[in-house]
Amino acid sequence: MTLRLAIGLFFIAALLPLVTGSARAQTAPSGAPGAPGEVSSPPNAAASQGSFSGSVPTKPEPGVIQLSLASALARGLKQNLGVMLSTEDIRAARGARWKTLSSLLPNVTTSSYADGSQVDLAEFGFTFKSPSFNIPSVVGPFGYFDSRAYLTQSVFDWKAINNAHASSEDVKSFQAKYKDARDLVVLSVGYTYLQAVADEARVETADAQVKTAQALYDQASDQVTAGTSPAIDGLRAEVELKTRQQQLIQSKNDFAIEKLTLARVIGLAPGQQFELADKSPYEPFGAMTVEEALKRAYQSRSDFQAALANVRSAEYSRKSAAAGYLPSFSVSADYGLAGTLPNIATHGVFDARGTLTIPIFQGGHVHGDILEADARLEQSRDELESLRAQIDTDVRTALLNIESGEEQVAVARSNIDLAEQTLAQSRDRFRAGVTDTVEVVQAQEAVASAHENYISSLYQDNYAKISLARALGLAEEGVKEYFKGN
Repeated sequence: MTLRLAIGLFFIAALLPLVTGSARAQTAPSGAPGAPGEVSSPPNAAASQGSFSGSVPTKPEPGVIQLSLASALARGLKQNLGVMLSTEDIRAARGARWKTLSSLLPNVTTSSYADGSQVDLAEFGFTFKSPSFNIPSVVGPFGYFDSRAYLTQSVFDWKAINNAHASSEDVKSFQAKYKDARDLVVLSVGYTYLQAVADEARVETADAQVKTAQALYDQASDQVTAGTSPAIDGLRAEVELKTRQQQLIQSKNDFAIEKLTLARVIGLAPGQQFELADKSPYEPFGAMTVEEALKRAYQSRSDFQAALANVRSAEYSRKSAAAGYLPSFSVSADYGLAGTLPNIATHGVFDARGTLTIPIFQGGHVHGDILEADARLEQSRDELESLRAQIDTDVRTALLNIESGEEQVAVARSNIDLAEQTLAQSRDRFRAGVTDTVEVVQAQEAVASAHENYISSLYQDNYAKISLARALGLAEEGVKEYFKGN
């Protein structure tokens, strides 16, 4: 019975590590950091575009802030959530790199212990007795201690070496993504600021149209009262006035909402009062060829540099996976003092060894690692080529939009002058009794449409310039160049 119990306990002790190891393998997440031979990478929270529409608000500032485009960009680059998360991604990548390097660097530990024991030899089957001498069944109590320092060092591990190279490329990738995040912040802040400028211009235009409609209504009412115009002219003028008032109310609401969006993007305190200092930023665009723009983009786009770093990281990971077939060599040593208690008698003790590990059969684990590494490498290369084509599209699109925007701005400016001249002549004709309010209302609507077209074309042109700066990977420098003096 005792023998069966002992055999049962032996098998339980032997199977327990296998069972617990299998449970850990099932519950551990894929790619969990710290796994032997794995390159752990931090979460890329800044990859989500939604993070660039948020920010960490600052403390409220007294009074009303005069907010220029340059100051809005500076605040956004400091407080925007996308940039702040990208900064933490770099820190996490550096932490993952240090964890990977730890397998190549020396590891030194120390431990000390003291022990007091008493042993029953009969427990181990020692029951021998002799007439001449007697072996006691109980030995002790006795005491001893041991205090040592331990050193382990990997001498050659090609897998760990390539993992370290891969983690270094991961850090470079996240550093490039941080720069790309700054470009995206410039694009987001610039878009929101220019939209707010356009909405403010629409408010001013709508207000001017209300005043013009009011003047026309007053003039029509006077003529209807004097009997020189029919009542229908007064009704038309009143309808036009109400329409313009309604547009003014909607424009004010749109502008207020856009200011809230801008404050959210750049991290202003909730409820912070501010005014837009740049009313209508505009700078003529200098000529740039497509070839020149593409050359600058491939050299400067941070997301392109990050994609290149990802490819290099995947290449090192592929080498690391293949290195699973290669042997590794490490050394370990310890030195310390040991002795007996309570009469302390110490002497030096040490141990040194070199370990050569040669993989023979690993159940297809290395082959699986290689397949996964190959897949990741091909994915990173495909993503790089896709991004290369996307950069080409971004640059060409931005240049086309700028060319079109510059022409639309020029046409819209001249159209405003023509529409206002037409309105002035129509009001003179109505005052002289030559025409009715139909012609005047139509002329007034033409003026409103001309102003709206100018605001829209100016916004589209300015946004196309920011888009080009982003497409070139020089958003911060490009905004200063394209909007200098505003």
